[in-house]
Amino acid sequence: MNDRLILMGVIGKPHGVRGQVRVNVFAEDPESLAAYTLTDRKGRQFALEWAHENAAWISEVTPKGKRRIADRTEAETLTNVELFIPREALPEAEEEEFYFADLIGLQARGEAGEEIGRVANVLDYGAGVSLEIMPGGRLIPFTKACVPVVNVSEGFVVVIPPAEVEAREDA
Repeated sequence: MNDRLILMGVIGKPHGVRGQVRVNVFAEDPESLAAYTLTDRKGRQFALEWAHENAAWISEVTPKGKRRIADRTEAETLTNVELFIPREALPEAEEEEFYFADLIGLQARGEAGEEIGRVANVLDYGAGVSLEIMPGGRLIPFTKACVPVVNVSEGFVVVIPPAEVEAREDA
């Protein structure tokens, strides 16, 4: 599809003294991360093997093969390293499911088809997903009512902004 890198996890603090690290995973199935060669922002490649729940052994992948991180001191140097995979390595999304990365950059159209901007970001703060439409930085809830059409292959979403409510202080 494209060559964008998708953030799949972040290496956290070391776990124990033998090189294990905690990994914060941004995938529905955390175990799936072990199937990929992961890349950091510097281009280094890593593989992981789950020890238990969110702790894993990390190996650096080089042309000579894999080298496991073997001690806590080396594991500490990896704290906060972001782990990416190429978008094309991910399976295709199911119908009515979307990868956030596929939504960014789509043209945002009104009900009549007029262009109102582009999806600049997809935000999820825990209370529901919102699309940030630029210009203007308008946040639109990513619900069927507010975004009834998502057409990734043709590059657009249809946006029906919710009615704005102005709160007044009672005197």
